[in-house]
Amino acid sequence: MAKTSKNPHRGSDFRAFLAEEGIMEHVDSLAWKRALAMQLQQLIDQQALTKSEMATRMKTSRAAVDRLLDVTNPSVTLVTLGKAAKALGRRLSVTLVSV
Repeated sequence: MAKTSKNPHRGSDFRAFLAEEGIMEHVDSLAWKRALAMQLQQLIDQQALTKSEMATRMKTSRAAVDRLLDVTNPSVTLVTLGKAAKALGRRLSVTLVSV
């Protein structure tokens, strides 16, 4: 006799599960923000900058830099990312890809 699973998600992939739960866009946003924040923090560390020095280079507040580096805060504008990239001697590149 075949055993039936009580878990309706068994056998599905994780992205399918997130989509079924209606949270995939939120999780994707947090993942992208985490990746960006980690990359920015790595560049800041490589250049031995403090958050205050980074804020000065970006012509913004230290609180804005804190928000930019906060992996749990998905809100970030392209303008802010552009300022951060320029402050670190980089250029921001954004592309749209098919899904």
